[in-house]
Amino acid sequence: MWTAEQRARHKVRAPKERKGYPTDVSDQEWKLIEPLLPGAARTGRPRRTELRQVINALRYLVRSGCEWRMLPNDFPPYQTVYYWFRRLVRRFLFRTIHDLALMLDRMCEQREVVPSAGIVDSQSVKAPGARERGYDAHKKISGRKRHIAVDTDGRLLAVNLTPADIADSTGAQMVLDALVKRWPWVKHLFGDAAYDRRTLLDKAAYLDFTVEVVRGLQGQDGFQVQPRRWVVERTFAWLMRYRRLVRDYEQRLDVSEAMIFIALGSSLLRRMGFR
Repeated sequence: MWTAEQRARHKVRAPKERKGYPTDVSDQEWKLIEPLLPGAARTGRPRRTELRQVINALRYLVRSGCEWRMLPNDFPPYQTVYYWFRRLVRRFLFRTIHDLALMLDRMCEQREVVPSAGIVDSQSVKAPGARERGYDAHKKISGRKRHIAVDTDGRLLAVNLTPADIADSTGAQMVLDALVKRWPWVKHLFGDAAYDRRTLLDKAAYLDFTVEVVRGLQGQDGFQVQPRRWVVERTFAWLMRYRRLVRDYEQRLDVSEAMIFIALGSSLLRRMGFR
C-alpha cells in the first residue's frame, strides 16, 4: 500500500518554465511592438503561434548567428518562424519598428524628432550565399556592399545593398532616393573622398542635397579619427556585434536588409531602457 511519503516522492513534476534569452522582447518593448503586428483573422483556423515568440526567435537568430534549422526547441518550429518573418518583411514591420525607435531615441536625447543632416559610407562583407556578388578590389572582399546613411549620432536612416564591385558614389545615389522618400528633412550629408564624384554631386544638387566631403588631414600617417566620419564607422561596429551580420548569409537582398533593421531596432530600444 502506497504511503503519502511514497506518493510525494513519485509525484510527476510540472514542466519547468522556459528560461528567457538576453534577446527576448521585454514587456515594455512588447507594448510598442504589439499594435504594429497583424491581428488575428476573422475567419479560418484560430492562430496558434504566439507572435511574441516569433519576434524573440528572430532576434535570437540575428544576435547568435545560428541557422534557421538550429533555432532552439523552445521557440516555434523554424518553418513557422520563417513564414512569419517573410510575412512581416512584406509589411515593412522591422523598418517601422526601427524608425519609431529612432524618433523616440532622438526625443529622449532632446533633439528634433526628424534629422536634418547625415553621414554616408559603405562596408563590404563576404556573402557566400548571395545570388549576385562582386569583388571589392580595394578591400579584397568578394561579397556585398552595404551603403548606409546615418544621422549625426549614428542612427540608421537608409541602407542600400549591392554587389561589392559597385562604386561608393553609385550606391549612394540609391541612398539619396531613399532619404528623399523617408526622411525629406535631411538636406546636408557628409562623406569621404569616394563621394566626390560629379554624377553623385549632380544628383544631390538636383534633389536639393548638400554633400560635404571630409578629407583626410594633411600629412596624415596611419589611422586617425576624422570629424563626422567616425560616427558612421561606429554604426558599422554596432552591426558587427550581431553575428548574423558579420557575413551576409542571405540570398535575397530584402531578407538581408530586414536583418539589419532587426539588429539596430532592438539596439535602439535597449539603449532607451526598454528592458
